[in-house]
Amino acid sequence: MSQRATGSFDVKVTPQKPDTQVARAANLNRLTIDKRFHGDLEGVSKGEMLALQCDVKGSAGYVALERVTGKLKGRSGSFVLQHSATLTRGEPESRISVVPDSATGELRGLSGAMTITVAEDGSHSYEFDFRIDSRPPP
Repeated sequence: MSQRATGSFDVKVTPQKPDTQVARAANLNRLTIDKRFHGDLEGVSKGEMLALQCDVKGSAGYVALERVTGKLKGRSGSFVLQHSATLTRGEPESRISVVPDSATGELRGLSGAMTITVAEDGSHSYEFDFRIDSRPPP
């Protein structure tokens, strides 16, 4: 049965310096992600992002992975979210989903997708549609 979790989160995104010649040549922004979730998902996440801000105003893209650790509607464990997002001249498109079989503890078997909303005041909220399959992986 599918469920929905909602709430808010605080996020700190910190730019990192390229640490190899290849990274410098790629000319992409690398950032760390540090989040604290509130609401139906109570916990923290740590992750990394690669991003590009284009010369055309309003166009950009990013990919990221973040490990979330905490409680989802009372169940403890961790899982990894994979992000892929673009902004095309101001029009956003994103996909944030649970990496298959990445969940641990009471969240084992978790799958789902998250939607993030950034309000005009800069506050962040989430809607997370998920399910937990109790069958063990093969």
